Amino acid sequence: MGSIVCFGPGPRFKGGIANYNTSLAKTLDREADLDVHIVSWTQQYPSIIPRKFEDTTSKTDFMEGTDIQIHYLTNYNNPVSWLKTARFIADLKPEKVIFQWAIAIQGIPMGFIARRLKKLCSAEIIFDLHFVVQKENSGLDQSLTRYGIKTAHTYLTHAYKTVKELEALYPNQLFKVNETGERVVSTGKSNEKTVIKLYHPVYDLYKPDPDFDIEAFKEQLGLKKHVFLFFGFIRKYKGLHNAIHAFSKLSKERNDVSFLICGEEFWSTLNPNKFSTKMKNVVFSGLKKVFLSKDSDEKDYRPLELISDLELEGSTYVNNSFIPNEEVHKYFQVADCSILFYETATPSGVESLTYNFELPILATRVGHFPETIQDGFNGYLAEAEDIDSMAQVMSKFIEQPLDRSHVKSSAENMSWSNYVKAILADLNT
Repeated sequence: MGSIVCFGPGPRFKGGIANYNTSLAKTLDREADLDVHIVSWTQQYPSIIPRKFEDTTSKTDFMEGTDIQIHYLTNYNNPVSWLKTARFIADLKPEKVIFQWAIAIQGIPMGFIARRLKKLCSAEIIFDLHFVVQKENSGLDQSLTRYGIKTAHTYLTHAYKTVKELEALYPNQLFKVNETGERVVSTGKSNEKTVIKLYHPVYDLYKPDPDFDIEAFKEQLGLKKHVFLFFGFIRKYKGLHNAIHAFSKLSKERNDVSFLICGEEFWSTLNPNKFSTKMKNVVFSGLKKVFLSKDSDEKDYRPLELISDLELEGSTYVNNSFIPNEEVHKYFQVADCSILFYETATPSGVESLTYNFELPILATRVGHFPETIQDGFNGYLAEAEDIDSMAQVMSKFIEQPLDRSHVKSSAENMSWSNYVKAILADLNT
């Protein structure tokens, strides 16, 4: 039996990419006649970054009932571990190695490992691109991305916008784009590479609990009739500040609405009083001044302060912490829709998670959202940076509610089975 490797954060880490890598591995384990391995980071980022990345609160074991083998090997801060990782993967003699590409700063270790693998084994090197143009998009980010993903035989993208960005990054490279998994036949002379455009699959790690008492939980949280949900890490590009302003306008017009905000502030996960945290903050702040524009710095981003400034305490509930896996379903089951008023967008894990609970999405008309959200069918689209437009969309959702069956039907082609089928297409011919 052959093997396949999913390189990316393992299930002990927080965040959408860890969930994504886990879901991909589980589907491969279920549907492919291959040994499935997750090869994970031990540390994903430079040690100076002042943030806690591991999930120490969840009790759910996503690996239960699988034969997946997990190997925590790769330390960003230890180049020796990069070489050991490449050798370990090569010794597995995999058919394919799928790298999760989600942040440019990982370009050097991932690019190094991919290059070594090309020399050490015959595996197809696949980069699963969650973005090409990073939200901050500094010159350094572009250079790291160009180096990090260059070695791939095949790219997976979740939007045609990402395909265009890939073509712009490598203007002299020819790409053959398809949605089925067909590969370019290598002749040794061809300069073509394969790009497979697929939808970001719907997360199947989280499911509604049919026995969950929705009304009791709504009462416990003090929620009103209509509940709008913001879920996930609080980052500036996600536009929570705009969503709160829009909700404030709506709450002035009606008294039966609540805004449910669940997620931790991305840069507030460490004890600020510890000496090590203070040192990391000093060094990291200095580096950000060099490499990031002032607009990209989130050090002083505090959107939750708007709740008291706008006197929204009576109609807003905030859980400002990381939500354990086993608690996630509760917040989606009491909500009526999910708010994604992003300033910029790449295919979103929260979007896919929302589909799993068959909730309509209210989003901005940015990034890939117009590809996946049909205005008036499975959600509504507002204009980016337009508070009035967002408030109107929230009001419209109440006045013209959407059938949840539309959400279910629009997500049918976003299954993990379809995704894996395309990845394995060349093995099944």
